[in-house]
Amino acid sequence: MPPDLPAIRTYLLALQDQICAALSAADDGAGFAEDRWERPDGGGGCSRVLADGALWEKAGVGFSEVQGAALPPSATARRPELAGRPYQAMGVSVVIHPRHPYVPTAHLNVRFFRAGEGGPAVWWFGGGFDLSPCYGFDEDCGHWHRTARAACAPHGAGLYPRFKQWCDEYFYLKHRAEPRGIGGIFFDDFCAPDFAGSFAFWRDVGEAFLPAYLPIVARRRHLPYGERERAHQLHRRGRYAEFNLVLDRGTHFGLHSGGRTESILMSLPPFASWRYGWRPEPGSPEARLLEHYLVPRDWASLPA
Repeated sequence: MPPDLPAIRTYLLALQDQICAALSAADDGAGFAEDRWERPDGGGGCSRVLADGALWEKAGVGFSEVQGAALPPSATARRPELAGRPYQAMGVSVVIHPRHPYVPTAHLNVRFFRAGEGGPAVWWFGGGFDLSPCYGFDEDCGHWHRTARAACAPHGAGLYPRFKQWCDEYFYLKHRAEPRGIGGIFFDDFCAPDFAGSFAFWRDVGEAFLPAYLPIVARRRHLPYGERERAHQLHRRGRYAEFNLVLDRGTHFGLHSGGRTESILMSLPPFASWRYGWRPEPGSPEARLLEHYLVPRDWASLPA
């Protein structure tokens, strides 16, 4: 069965609407600014940003559908035989930077690629979601990972552990020897067992994001905080920005393929800081983030 591109597009646009509506409702109806754009070489997209809300300091939810004459190296790292092939790509990307330091930053991406000509046409799905708290809670980590495991479970018992490990390895700042967050699931080059099966799994990943995230937001959004917590939040955002600019393949693909810079960098936080040589005080909640939470664990096995 060949890929059903209209069905993929319809799903992605509906997912963008669904997530924007939920995030707006959580922030007392704060609205998204919408920016529709086109690329001269074909395709375009719709970027939506909620900025300076009471809950979301910045939330970006973007849809893109682009095509090009040759896949850049960032898209063929695992598929070198496709280098230089023309391509079509569709996806939705979500990055949420809350105002409250106890509400974690969250990220979702679901994407589809098709490469054709110069050989048999190939296609694959990719994506996943991951969580980057500034302050960790076992309850939140367990819920996040159990929701990810439940999304994977109908499609094969081996998917969650495989994609969790992939997430732990991918969202890792090599130059800091430090994970970006507590992970989740991440996958690429997925086309098994066929289009219908892989499309169903991919949709379930997209649909799991809000149930994974919003209960955590509800638990943490009213906790008291002060200048210390805000300073640590900006410090952790610096790490987030480093990963996105230095290591993230999606950012590199967008920039190297002539993508729209404003939409690609929508994922960056509105404010961040870099405190030279700063280390958390031993025994502090900030130190516990590094020692207990930014360590790969079997979070899904924690009791609910």
